[in-house]
Amino acid sequence: MFKPTLALCVLFIGAFTFSQDIAEADAKVNDADASDVIPKKIYVTRGIGEDSPPTIDGLLNDPIWETVDWAGDYIENRPDENTPPSYQTKFKIVYDSKFLYIGVRCLDGEPENIVKRMSRRDGFDGDWVEFNIDSYHDKRTAFSFTVTAAGVKGDELVSENGNNWDDSWNPIWYTRTHVDDEGWTAELKIPFSQIKFGKEAEQVWGLQSTRRFFRAEERSLWQRIPLDAPGWVSEFGELHGLKNIESQHQLEIQPYTVASGETYEAEEGNPFRDGNETDINFGLDAKIGITNDLTLDLTVNPDFGQVEADPSAIALDGFQIFFREQRPFFVENNNIFNFNLSQSQAGNTFGFDNVFYSRRIGRSPQGSPDSADGEFVDIPDNTQIIGAAKFSGKTKDGWAIGVLESVTAEKYATIDNNGERRREVVEPLTNYFVGRLQKDFNERNSYIGGIFTAVNRDALAENVSFLHRSAYTGGFDFKHQWHDRDWYVGGNINWSHIEGSEEAIRATQESITHLFQRVDADHVSVDEERTSLTGTGGNLQLGKVGDGHFMFETGGTWRSPELEMNDIGFQRESDDIRHYTWIGYRTLKPDSTFRRVGINYNHWSVWDFGGNHNQLRFNTNSWQNWDNNWFTNLGVNYVPIQYDNFALRGGPRLRRSPEMSFWNSVRTDNRKKLRLQFFHNGARALDNSIQRYSVEFGFRYQPIDALRISVFPQYSINNDKLQYIDNIDITNGVRYLNGEIEQRTLSMSVRLNYNINPNLTVQYWGQPFISRGRYSNFKHVTDATAREFNNRFLQYDTNQVAFEEDTFSVDEDLDGTVDFTFDDPDFAFVQFRSNLVVRWEYIPGSEIFLVWSQDVSQSGDPANGLFANLEDNVFGQTPQNIFLLKATYRFVF
Repeated sequence: MFKPTLALCVLFIGAFTFSQDIAEADAKVNDADASDVIPKKIYVTRGIGEDSPPTIDGLLNDPIWETVDWAGDYIENRPDENTPPSYQTKFKIVYDSKFLYIGVRCLDGEPENIVKRMSRRDGFDGDWVEFNIDSYHDKRTAFSFTVTAAGVKGDELVSENGNNWDDSWNPIWYTRTHVDDEGWTAELKIPFSQIKFGKEAEQVWGLQSTRRFFRAEERSLWQRIPLDAPGWVSEFGELHGLKNIESQHQLEIQPYTVASGETYEAEEGNPFRDGNETDINFGLDAKIGITNDLTLDLTVNPDFGQVEADPSAIALDGFQIFFREQRPFFVENNNIFNFNLSQSQAGNTFGFDNVFYSRRIGRSPQGSPDSADGEFVDIPDNTQIIGAAKFSGKTKDGWAIGVLESVTAEKYATIDNNGERRREVVEPLTNYFVGRLQKDFNERNSYIGGIFTAVNRDALAENVSFLHRSAYTGGFDFKHQWHDRDWYVGGNINWSHIEGSEEAIRATQESITHLFQRVDADHVSVDEERTSLTGTGGNLQLGKVGDGHFMFETGGTWRSPELEMNDIGFQRESDDIRHYTWIGYRTLKPDSTFRRVGINYNHWSVWDFGGNHNQLRFNTNSWQNWDNNWFTNLGVNYVPIQYDNFALRGGPRLRRSPEMSFWNSVRTDNRKKLRLQFFHNGARALDNSIQRYSVEFGFRYQPIDALRISVFPQYSINNDKLQYIDNIDITNGVRYLNGEIEQRTLSMSVRLNYNINPNLTVQYWGQPFISRGRYSNFKHVTDATAREFNNRFLQYDTNQVAFEEDTFSVDEDLDGTVDFTFDDPDFAFVQFRSNLVVRWEYIPGSEIFLVWSQDVSQSGDPANGLFANLEDNVFGQTPQNIFLLKATYRFVF
């Protein structure tokens, strides 16, 4: 078996040694040319009694504010770093035993022009001011609190030294704003129970404040952070003087009730589809502060009916489609469980692949019942989550801890045969476990960590015996930074182990992720007697992110043929080894044409574990932020070598023709009420065997501060002369059947947001979608790696293929005997999905949701045009309507 990982390690060690020399040389140059940024310090000199806290009305007229001095002297960060801002900002901080209070004045010479755009929480539109609090003082994580001039809250958990901002975090805090002749003011009241800190008698926290001056699209900072700084949180100033504050153990209980109704077109004779259904449900969420550092989140019988539906998508390559998590319990604090297999600055390294993909929990049932013609079947849409618990947090001494445990119910399909009913298991009782641990050290410049996951399923019934009985994954990750965090080396090592019946392990070996049955692969083969499978993967990288115009990253990633993460993770492919390099250049000062410009170069080289060189790819791209605040980018790829182990679904490795591709986008000034955006990309094989093009053009319009409308239609073309259809066994071998496809896809995403006030919002999203594919020129692959495209297959003549009753018949030798048949592969998938959500946060943390969802999913006529299919299968159909009323109340103790 080929072992290119050894060569990658040798190259990596050599690059690491060379980089140390570069770092020392750069240090000598920069020490001579630049001075260090000195961290600011603010001292809180006064705590307040319980009887004299400021009233949170945004006016800053309480006596307590007169007892402390202003902090200020903000410095511009964008567009012209290290220059005076258009208008200054200043703030004061006081505290008592339970709350931190911040008063802010944002000076503005034209207060009538302050932009007060309304949005839902975390909208971050218009003028705003923000405070980031690194209460652990670990220089990697922070709690962020933002308030806009319109009084809209924003709150985020900041991790990875500013590379990850998680806006799913929704703490309870209070704020109000006010506009006067000098500009605008804000008051913030932040409970100590909502942030985490240590037990020291006198606290030292990291602190940063950012102001957005919207009219100039300008950012100014309290603590200067140069644009070439290696991170965000590590560069904060410091807050001193918080004395004898006690941890406030958080205890919040949030029961909910949901009443729902569903209407749809009744199906004659089907007892499960009579046209309507109603239901009422109850559940409970809780948040318990075990210590001031660590929190336990609980959910019992959770409901996520208010969550927006996934966008429509269709994939012809056979691989699963990644959809982002939107369920609040799993989204909040998910950064601590994040463990990417092979994320890189270069991209094209399966960046979505992760050891933990929370959408596996509560997924649609995976089994199918055994039913006969004339029987009706009722299958649940999703697997019920009986309960879940999440224990997470970070301690003052640098330990990040995350533990998640969830149990999903055994689910049944009900089969009706003339009134006689039986049940069959379609999803077994399943337990999911995730444990994550990470430790900072070396003055927070380094960390090491690990993750372990387990999936255990109850006794498997016959029709779900293809599932793994148990699945375990784990990994270790690390990162070390030096030269003031400008340089880094990092990576991870992963492993997986699955157990199950011979049927289950054989199905895994033959799945699209693995394809051990590949006929020309000497390094893998299907073992029909195996009852377990163990694999490994990993990623090593070296890079420079700070100190100057130039950045780079180089590394290598691998995943063995046996690696299998998909029981609780997300993994697209296995049997892959790739080297990548990214080099980037950025401007640090604006000029008369550009605010900022970036130029990048990337290359990738890919092998499998059999030693086959499967891809060589080069890319260059650039992005431009123009002086008028327009944004553009352009990228070009060239792929001289590409082979595909997966295209023929277990057939031989297929050579793909060299190709060129591009992408380009233009976005107008996002400060304007009308904002236009154009994006297109395309690819063409040099021999024209593949042609793809996609274009999206749309607008966002905000006629008033409270209303925003966006419309984004998209149209794509996919012409492929060698598109897989099926592998068909015949008497003298296997026919790797392909055809020429002409695929056209049209969709349009429509959004409307109306904000009556910051706590009462109306949101609508709708998307019509049609994808149509027509096949012709059927052929079978005969020489999959032939250099010339036309030598890779044998195309059937029209007199060899007959079509009748949606079935093609092939007579290869024209002897009058049909050699094989296959179903008509033409398709037209039509769908319309929409969500209308009215959300009212009637008191902080307690909400009422009114939801109306629609879904129409149909198979259209491939012979018709796109608009005709939409008209016939969406606008003329009875949709599935779901109406939902959900009420929550958060008790805070």
